[in-house]
Amino acid sequence: MEAFSFATSSALDQLAVHVRIDRLDGHQKPIPYSVLLKRPDLRHRASNVNPHSELYVTAQIWADGKPLTLPAQTAYKSFKSGRVWNEWLTLPVTYANLPATSQLAITLWDLSPAEDKESSLHAVPFGGTTIPLFDKDNTLQKGRQRCRLHRFKAADGLSSTTTPWVIPPARRGKKDAVTEDTMDEQVAEMQRLEELLKKQEMGDIPQNQWLDGLVFKKMMKIRNEALKAEAAAQRRHSQAHSEEGSSHANGNTDAADEELFYLDIELPRFDHSIVFADAEYAPPPTSTIRLPSDSDIMLRPPPEVSFGPGININGNGYGDVNGGRLVRIYDPEIGRPDNPAESKHRRLMRSQQSDSLDRDRKPSVKIRDELNKILAYGPLHEINADDRDQIWKFRYYLLRDKRALTKFVKSTNWKDPIEVRQGAPLLEKWAEVDVDDALELLGPQFDSPLVRGYAVDRLKKADDDELLVYLLQLVQALKYEAPGEAHSSLAEFLIGRAANNFTLGNFFHWYLMVEISDDSRDQTEEHREIFARVEYDFMEELEKTPEGREKRETFKRQGELLLVLSKLSRDIRLSRDDRIRKIARLKKFLADPKNELLTIDPPLPLPLDPSIMVTGIYPEECNVLKSSLFPMILNFKTTTNTKYPIIFKFGDDLRQDQLVIQIITLMDRLLRKENLDLKLTPYRILATSTQAGALQFVPSMSLAAAVTKYKGSLLAYLRANNPDDTAPLGVRKESMDTYIKSCAGYCVITYILGVGDRHLDNLLLTPSGAFFHVDFGYILGRDPKPFAPNMKLCKEMVEGMGGPTSANYRQFKEYCLESFAALRKSANLILNLFALMQGANIPDIKVEREGSVRKVQERLSLEMGEEDAMRAFERLIEESKESWLAVGIDWAHGFVQHFRA
Repeated sequence: MEAFSFATSSALDQLAVHVRIDRLDGHQKPIPYSVLLKRPDLRHRASNVNPHSELYVTAQIWADGKPLTLPAQTAYKSFKSGRVWNEWLTLPVTYANLPATSQLAITLWDLSPAEDKESSLHAVPFGGTTIPLFDKDNTLQKGRQRCRLHRFKAADGLSSTTTPWVIPPARRGKKDAVTEDTMDEQVAEMQRLEELLKKQEMGDIPQNQWLDGLVFKKMMKIRNEALKAEAAAQRRHSQAHSEEGSSHANGNTDAADEELFYLDIELPRFDHSIVFADAEYAPPPTSTIRLPSDSDIMLRPPPEVSFGPGININGNGYGDVNGGRLVRIYDPEIGRPDNPAESKHRRLMRSQQSDSLDRDRKPSVKIRDELNKILAYGPLHEINADDRDQIWKFRYYLLRDKRALTKFVKSTNWKDPIEVRQGAPLLEKWAEVDVDDALELLGPQFDSPLVRGYAVDRLKKADDDELLVYLLQLVQALKYEAPGEAHSSLAEFLIGRAANNFTLGNFFHWYLMVEISDDSRDQTEEHREIFARVEYDFMEELEKTPEGREKRETFKRQGELLLVLSKLSRDIRLSRDDRIRKIARLKKFLADPKNELLTIDPPLPLPLDPSIMVTGIYPEECNVLKSSLFPMILNFKTTTNTKYPIIFKFGDDLRQDQLVIQIITLMDRLLRKENLDLKLTPYRILATSTQAGALQFVPSMSLAAAVTKYKGSLLAYLRANNPDDTAPLGVRKESMDTYIKSCAGYCVITYILGVGDRHLDNLLLTPSGAFFHVDFGYILGRDPKPFAPNMKLCKEMVEGMGGPTSANYRQFKEYCLESFAALRKSANLILNLFALMQGANIPDIKVEREGSVRKVQERLSLEMGEEDAMRAFERLIEESKESWLAVGIDWAHGFVQHFRA
């Protein structure tokens, strides 16, 4: 099959439609005196006075029987020996916006000093022609075109046009065929030479200057003879089929039928064929109407309807839903961002308001209370039109309140130049907002570069440690930058900070690499290109720093290390060996010097924790865990002669676990600011690709294993690892405090995050008494087990404190209530971080992107007052402690695990 190339018309979005008006060929017969006596105004027309009179040409695009553009007109030009314009006209539309039915309507206009009796104009049609821009194969016409001109008619551009550029040959009888053979030969020869001329212009035939001149002269002679022959044939045809004495509508007799004119035009040439391609439009918004079951309409047969795109997907356009028929219809108001009437009213009111009067405006007591209520709204609360008007009206009064800035930004239309001109200067005068409000301004609903630039300026005041806590969300916020913006303020800020701090740059680099490697359906090509461009700019910025080349080489070596570990983990997982042989295979591979893992020289910063410099791996101390994915435990040598164990697994996307650990780290930071150190263990985790990642290994034992080993008692486990005969329960006081605090912290945090699939195998306990959770495959209220409790507080955990009547359990409840109250104070920050992750390719967020943030908001009970929220949370603790469903779930999970073993 021969190779072929073509382009689509949608790709020509910057190129306007052009047409060159070349020349007019034809012969005009003089008007008989009998006609001039009846129509004396005809003797004043320019074309009747001079066969080379000044005509001008208009060209216009039509589609579907309607004009698509305004007409373009040639400049005035005086002709001497022939009507040759040789002028390019530009039509005000691009090729990308042309419909497939586009036609070019070209009209030649004659001039007369006397007004035309019928049109009362000084310009009357000399002739018109209509040529489609796309042929029958939907390919754009190009090159020289010879168009038949229809005398005394303006080109109409209709679908069934009366001025076609080509007239199909009429069916002739035998007599006509004999008499017109001579004409056919001349016309055929003329058409053949014109086709050869077009091929030469397209570069298919080489040029020869002196020979081409002779051919052109011969062509002009043949063309004139062919025109005369064709005109004569047309005259004979009209005489045979028309009635005697018929006259033209313009006042001419059959002169119009005898005159034959052709207009030569030229369309742009392209290297390849241009095929029509329309943009793919989203289906119109639909509205759902549910009719009551007792409606009379139910008694009638369902109407025959023509379903549109996206409605009749399952072949069931309407059906019974709860006894009532569900009818889906197109509704133009669904999906509209605002009411057009309200938007117009707002623009009129705000354009009429005096800026000087607003500066001195003060609210009354009632309005001040209303403003305070609006300022107390959370980041997910929708602000209605009345509230927006109030915020705008008293914007100068609210300048001193930092809480009001985000409400003011939501109340301003940043696409309206008038509002932008008034609102932009206020951003710099406003009271400085906190970081959580700045993060809200980077969300998907704020696409104004002014607003996002202001938020970035506030982030610049955060130190690198604080920025590292929000880095995962800030990388996702790059998706929400204005499309087509060459220099994103957020990207430039992150690149600059990451280039000057290796720890920040390490995680910035790997967060970007994971998003670039995500080729799933949920990650669009546009977003991959954004992350790739930011990564490229980051590497370029690194080159400008003093140690930039060394850092780039370090990232390269890290990538090589992770690539080797990914391949090793994949081979071990997919091999059919038993676990013992898998472990032997792992140790053999690591001990082989040619694999360059036994010794790493020079030392390499570990991607999971760049503060750790690794120099190699201890092969004999590595292991393969009992799990379906067979993750590896790798013990790295460090420059401080200590061991740093990690878990590396292939076949699992760790980005959801990475998000949960990042939120736990943030919440630990927030609680410490409130003097609440709950001894949390936010171990490190890093997704290195969409299928692999590393976790910090924390020496610990699952609650299931501890209960089994110590005969059903966690207290016995704590007493064995932290004995103190003088303590009330025989456990060292520091260890018991660590256990109580960590239990409280994780109970509260996992409840807020809606962590599911909790059982005794993913609840761990370190020898020092630190309790923590692992395996966050289900969050935001999702759980594979039905009727799972909202909080995981099993009887084994309470027994480890000394029982539900002990002082330790009462202390545990106090820690829970204090930490829940502290995290409620930072609800805006937590919700804004989840809002920035709405577009992330994380399983439990993809299920319901906007709903994911609302689920976190519901668990924080922000609609309640402080006292009501605390009482409700205390009831939740008691219900979770006494839940028999949790006991049944743990028993069922343990039974299944025992059966698998």
